[in-house]
Amino acid sequence: MNEKYDAYAAAIIVTFGAMIIGGLMAAGIAFNVRDAFLFALGAATAAWLAGYAMFFDRARTFLVLTGLSVLSSLAAFILLVK
Repeated sequence: MNEKYDAYAAAIIVTFGAMIIGGLMAAGIAFNVRDAFLFALGAATAAWLAGYAMFFDRARTFLVLTGLSVLSSLAAFILLVK
């Protein structure tokens, strides 16, 4: 484990997993858009795993999971706006 990344990993898990993507999940439930909810759930899971990838110093895995989280969040947003 790398001690200097612990705070950043925790920030990623909390910020993306709970606050931003949680809002997308709530909007998907409120507007009854099941696909948006599932995309937001996938984004939250990918962001949660990305925090652990950073914690265990796996740079490529972190980048892939972060990209997957961003794309899933965008897909959920587009489905909600559409």
